[in-house]
This record gives sequence, structure tokens and C-alpha cells, in this order.
Amino acid sequence: ERPLTKDNNLLGTFHLTGIPLAPRGVPLIDVTFEIDVNSILRVTAEDKGTGNKNKIIITNDQNRLTPEEIERMVNQAKRFADEDKKLKDRIDARNELERYAYFIKNQIGDKEKLGGKLSSEDKEAIKKTIEETIEWLESHQDADLMDFQAKKKELEEVVQPIVSKLYNSAGGSPSEDDDEKDEL
Repeated sequence: ERPLTKDNNLLGTFHLTGIPLAPRGVPLIDVTFEIDVNSILRVTAEDKGTGNKNKIIITNDQNRLTPEEIERMVNQAKRFADEDKKLKDRIDARNELERYAYFIKNQIGDKEKLGGKLSSEDKEAIKKTIEETIEWLESHQDADLMDFQAKKKELEEVVQPIVSKLYNSAGGSPSEDDDEKDEL
């Protein structure tokens, strides 16, 4: 198993359709992998919002590798383990920055959440920084781990003081059971 799909063996594909348009990060998709005693792989995906489901069953005779091919791929994975870890860490940092930016963007756009609680100046400051961050992400696909981490820190340095000010003016900090507290 390697971080990039191009370095793995494709067993099969399927599509999950009928997912309504929604902001990034909003649709919840459950993906389940099951392997039985006969090495038959069952993959199921379900959109929790619509209930739409799809599945694929991969049997022993479909797209399977020979023992020699498996050994070659295992040896490659071992040989490239350090590079793969660095690549995975970089991809994770990029995804974390992107997830955080879109989470805050969705919060600002929702009048029931931050969007209805912030002053127009604070909202504009956050919106501007988010737009710059998203543009940076699009133009720096191959940035390194440190760049993604630094960019997330820049965004947090704009967002956190504004959100802290909001909670301080409301008479306290967010409750201990607030699931999103680590995100802000």
C-alpha cells in the first residue's frame, strides 16, 4: 500500500451518484471495506445525506497480482517507505489546510454560525484571508510540508483572535463539549 494511487494496483471502480450540490466538506460518505475468508473484497459507499449507496465485489480472479508482482510491489514499498511518509505528511498538511479554510468559509457563510455573529469588518478580514489561502492552494499544488503548515498558521493568526474576541464578548470560552473547538 502506497500513498499515491498510481503506485497501487487498481482492483475495480464504481461511482456514487445522486449527491446533491453542497459546500465542500458537507456531504458525508461512509466507505466500508470487507474481506471474507475467501479473500473476496466488498466495498460499499453510502451518502449519509441522501441514503444513496453503491458497492463493488472483487473476487480472487479479478485484477489480482501474481505472487511475483506482489513481492515486487512489497519490495518497492519498503524501498520507498521514507519518501512515501514524507509525501503522505505533505499531502496531509495540504488537506488539513484546505479542510480548515473551507470549514471557516462555510462557518462565515452561515448566518446561524459565525456568519451571523461577527461584525462585517471581522467577516471581511476572514473572507479576504480565506480567498487568498484558497488561491494560494490552487497555485501551489506542489508546495512542501513546511509551506502548507506556515500557510495554515497564517490563516489561524487571522481567525483565532476574531473568534476569541467573539467568545470573550459573550462572557466566556466555548463549552468543553464543543466538537469543533480544535478547528478554530
